[in-house]
Amino acid sequence: MADNDWKKRLGVVYSTNPDFTYETADTKEEETPEPSAQKLIVSIDRRNRGGKQVTLISGFRGRDEDLAELGRTLRIKCGVGGNAKNGEITVQGDFRDKVTALLKEMGYNAKRGN
Repeated sequence: MADNDWKKRLGVVYSTNPDFTYETADTKEEETPEPSAQKLIVSIDRRNRGGKQVTLISGFRGRDEDLAELGRTLRIKCGVGGNAKNGEITVQGDFRDKVTALLKEMGYNAKRGN
């Protein structure tokens, strides 16, 4: 019965071939490298934000859970909001120096951008 889960096959065209089996493409998330192997860039961004400044940390590679945990830690240490998705962490406000120092303290290879 587990092979016949119709919710995983939404949007698939029906086949009349009796030997047809639908296979899902399970994508594996890459493992998160150790912090010293990560090259993070800390910059400031104002685009599409109504003139507000956000500190943007880009270049993170690894699992989404680890990205969210790092973003959460940085937001707590800075005492502001933000989010973490698509390999980027945004922290509200201009905290480039503080975030760079925190990342280096955690063992990440971080450098300040613009």
